[in-house]
Amino acid sequence: MTDFQAEKDLVRAYYAALDAAPPQATAEVLERFCAPDLLWRGFHPFNEQHGPESVAAQFWTPLKESLTSMQRRLDMFFAGRNEIDGFQSVWVASMGHLMGLFDRPWLGIRPTRRIAMLRYAAFHRIEGGRITETAMFFDIPHLMMQAGQNPFPPQTGAHLVQPGPMTHDALLFGVTDPEDGKRTLRAINAMLGDISRWTGGSIDGLVAELRRSWNEDMIWWGPAGIGATYTIPRYAEQHSGPFRLAFRDRRFNGHLCRMAEGSVGGFFGWPNLTLTHRGGFMGLPGTDTPADMRVIDMYRRDGDKLTENWVFIDLLHWAAMQGLDVLGRMDRLAVAG
Repeated sequence: MTDFQAEKDLVRAYYAALDAAPPQATAEVLERFCAPDLLWRGFHPFNEQHGPESVAAQFWTPLKESLTSMQRRLDMFFAGRNEIDGFQSVWVASMGHLMGLFDRPWLGIRPTRRIAMLRYAAFHRIEGGRITETAMFFDIPHLMMQAGQNPFPPQTGAHLVQPGPMTHDALLFGVTDPEDGKRTLRAINAMLGDISRWTGGSIDGLVAELRRSWNEDMIWWGPAGIGATYTIPRYAEQHSGPFRLAFRDRRFNGHLCRMAEGSVGGFFGWPNLTLTHRGGFMGLPGTDTPADMRVIDMYRRDGDKLTENWVFIDLLHWAAMQGLDVLGRMDRLAVAG
């Protein structure tokens, strides 16, 4: 067992230095806190980056040049051992928003000169006092919507700047009771077990299934393009049911990290799922092309069941695998306009 204080302190110091650094100094910060062979996984179009210099040049420097006076607004921070490798590796996870003034274009998205928030979640693997691996997933379509460039048809859920846990108790900077984390991980695994037994083609019994692992007042904070939904019946109506009916040939590829601490936990995969779209999901036409979904899920448990879920899906990558270049289309529309 470990109290994870050294790992938490490392990531907090990394965040403080990175957030305070001017754009051109981000490489020095990453080199100070990350291993030379850092593996960084981010959403399309960044994908996998290798080494601190590449991560800084491709992601952090351009982002900080665009989203000026950036500050990190943390909603969740926790650590734990990774169930996927037999609880051997230690990871630190966080979730929140990177907020700044959207002063310059980023990825072809028009600046607004107003406050903008890039919602994100990140997992950092810690070894030998360095960050050796990072998965940082961020909702680019959400930023596009804030800039008035909605890339998708109307969504089934509500489009919101998403708050953190209702209880405001997910910044776990100190030591927690390990039994609480075990309860949370059991709740997450029970929910995943229910999903794994679904074979497709029907949503009969969906609400009854959800009630086994979710509290009645659950909130599903989905990504832009899908949206947020509240209560089990509305979640079944506005996301879970339509999602299950829209896909076939669903293959679960596994997670790279799954862990929990206190009443919160989460996981990520690369990719989590490979599915073939029948049509109708997010108002888009179906294809015969299997496509990947890279996902981070963050959870809050209340009692023995889950009650809040924040979801990050790389919808730009999923669309690109089916021939739809969302960012390229925005560029072309901007030129045409």
